[in-house]
Amino acid sequence: QVQVVESGGGSVQAGGSLRLSCKISGNKARSSYSMAWFRQGPGKEREGVVGMRGDGTTRYSDSVKGRFTISQDNANNTLYLEMNTLVPEDTGMYYCALEPRALIFFGGLLDAQYYPTWGQGTHVTVSS
Repeated sequence: QVQVVESGGGSVQAGGSLRLSCKISGNKARSSYSMAWFRQGPGKEREGVVGMRGDGTTRYSDSVKGRFTISQDNANNTLYLEMNTLVPEDTGMYYCALEPRALIFFGGLLDAQYYPTWGQGTHVTVSS
């Protein structure tokens, strides 16, 4: 069964940057799946940050558009989340999620119910 493992979290001051990684196990290429990054801040519900279908179609939440970028390294079967101009509101646990279908419904890219496989998360703290 495919698994995902996140890394790259840490503490940074406001205005700083971090890059999160999500390593995908198994032999299938990244493009075989739809994937997304979610986050959950203190006292907040889990929210979708950005999703990417197998064909490269992406969907960003309004709160991170222009600051965060999702990318992939097919050779290493890894998904990345480049986070720039971080603000304290970006603090939280960040999760990588995977759906075995490459082309899920576009509107579902940021909907947690579409993703059956989740990592343990990596924590991001942004201080002011």
